[in-house]
Amino acid sequence: MEAIPEHNGHSRTAPHGRLSPAPRPRPITPRERVPLTVDEVAALGDRLRAGILGAVRMPAEVLEIVLATVLAGGHLLVEDYPGVGKTQLARSLARTLDGRFTRVQATVDLLPADIVGANVWRADLGEFEFRPGPVFANVVLVDEINRATPKTQSGLLEAMEERQVTVDGESRPLPSPMVLIATQNPAAGYDGTYPLPPAQLDRFLSLISLGYPSAEQEMELLRAGPEPAAEAVTDPERLLAAQECVAAVHAADPLLRYIVDLLTATREHPLAEVGASPRAGLLLLAAARARAALNGRSFVLPDDVQALAVPVLAHRLQRTAAAPATAALEIVEDAVRRVRAR
Repeated sequence: MEAIPEHNGHSRTAPHGRLSPAPRPRPITPRERVPLTVDEVAALGDRLRAGILGAVRMPAEVLEIVLATVLAGGHLLVEDYPGVGKTQLARSLARTLDGRFTRVQATVDLLPADIVGANVWRADLGEFEFRPGPVFANVVLVDEINRATPKTQSGLLEAMEERQVTVDGESRPLPSPMVLIATQNPAAGYDGTYPLPPAQLDRFLSLISLGYPSAEQEMELLRAGPEPAAEAVTDPERLLAAQECVAAVHAADPLLRYIVDLLTATREHPLAEVGASPRAGLLLLAAARARAALNGRSFVLPDDVQALAVPVLAHRLQRTAAAPATAALEIVEDAVRRVRAR
């Protein structure tokens, strides 16, 4: 696996000149990928579980959300206090996927060009040359994303949604697959953090928190010392094949109606200023399909939707001014409890 050092520099301003062609990653064509069955996706999920749990200690139900997010082709936001293993989880996931891996340490002076890349003047060639930023990778870790300014955070929007970046009017596709994993500390009580705006949060398929380990797990952690590095168990081409298989998992019309009813319930909740968007429904369905495939099923059940409703929907909701800080969680839990599957 290729690793790139932390990126935290400033872009350079160059004089006008000719732009040299940018190096573009070679796309993986469908003919190079062998289609996978649902059983093969489930077996891949077992290998990913074993690889990650061998390197980081975390609750099994949280790991299921992580795997569903990756197989659904989404992005993951990990929010928790320092020292509980957020970065270790991201690194371990990247190693098991065996793609090109980059890491960005977000700071207040980080610029959008430090992430997406910039055109740099080459005096020896007499022309501009595009230098790709760290976002040109299969797995991108943005550590402490809420320490970056809103301007820099906005530089990730196009990359996350359209899998491309536009620099000086020219769009450049990102490698495929591309998974962005961002970590953040809770904003309350921390100076120098910038809360992610709703548009940015809406690009993350799911949000998870690791929490503190149990007393027994922490004793074992102290006894064992540093965790071993995770081993690669798949590659980008096989992951793309798994994502294509997941996208084909069947969802019946009653199941789709159930998701729509859940979304409507969040919008009509008295604690909600803004409920779940249509994009939230699409991503909830994608994650539910991935969970079904991980369990060896070629069809989605309401149980899949219910298990993923909180991590997929809660961070997208905007509570009313008088609502408590936990209102988003309460809104989703109320919707799951009150809406009946058809």
